[in-house]
Amino acid sequence: MEKQNDLGQSRRGLLQSGVAAVLGGYLLQPAALASTGATKLKVAIFSKHLLFLAGPQLAQTCADLGFDGVDLAVRKGGHVEPAQVKERLPELVALIRQHGLEVPMITTDIADTETPYAEDILRCMANLNIRHYRWGGFKYRDDASLSSQLDSLRPRVAKLAELNARYQVGAMYHTHSGIGVVGAPIWDLHEILSGLDPTAVGVNYDVGHATVEGGFGGWIDSFRVSGAYVRGITVKDFLWEKDAQNQWRPAWKPLGEGMVHFQQFFQMVAASNFSGPLQLHFEYPIPGVEGEGKSARDPEEVFRAMKRDLRQLRGYLSQAGLA
Repeated sequence: MEKQNDLGQSRRGLLQSGVAAVLGGYLLQPAALASTGATKLKVAIFSKHLLFLAGPQLAQTCADLGFDGVDLAVRKGGHVEPAQVKERLPELVALIRQHGLEVPMITTDIADTETPYAEDILRCMANLNIRHYRWGGFKYRDDASLSSQLDSLRPRVAKLAELNARYQVGAMYHTHSGIGVVGAPIWDLHEILSGLDPTAVGVNYDVGHATVEGGFGGWIDSFRVSGAYVRGITVKDFLWEKDAQNQWRPAWKPLGEGMVHFQQFFQMVAASNFSGPLQLHFEYPIPGVEGEGKSARDPEEVFRAMKRDLRQLRGYLSQAGLA
């Protein structure tokens, strides 16, 4: 395998050319993007938003909504509890696949090789030919320098990369926003991952959170510096609003109603030859939904919102030659 230096040096030309076209003041036309041979992307729904459904109902609903796949929550409180992964995951994956859907990835609580049931999860997903999982959740402490904490994280991540390589699976660190969150500025992930195999440990790039952290140009640079380490992409939208205490905060919105530059972003994605799992999230309030998807008083209203956002996303993908 080609060694990746500076987070994807071999693909730097493609990334820079795509970004240059966007920043040069114009958008590439779909026909031009299609000529680059961009991979057509399939859309998965994060099962966290459908925790009020289980088994056959979950599989049938995801198919009826029009998704291509399901990102299964295999974590505490998810559709599959880590302690039950060997029994429950194969059964649920089989049901989903019977409905013509893929399971391109799972979302886990895995932080490193010491996380309980980590190896059970990797072994099970490998046996099911699921090659990607979401990992991460590191936070900075106030009692030590950031550089020293990054130094302590590198060997933990390297050890996880070795375990992933054994099972031929890849961990994707999800980029959240916020104070003291590892991965929020992206540059820290650059330092942690540099020199490691991106097929073993990479980034699940959340363009919504990335725009929270760098709404003007920071999200552009964070995508560029991640390079070949971008193994998955998560889509959500937001606006800055004032809360009850008159403090500014990011408020999640339906797709297309916020400030994320999706047209520009997906043209960059097309230029990068990304082909990993693409996930659609629904973090904004949907009336009647409680407990982060654990219950829904009006499921049909939930489904209407999900169909609307999926149509919006497919429109962006089509414009970028990715659908």
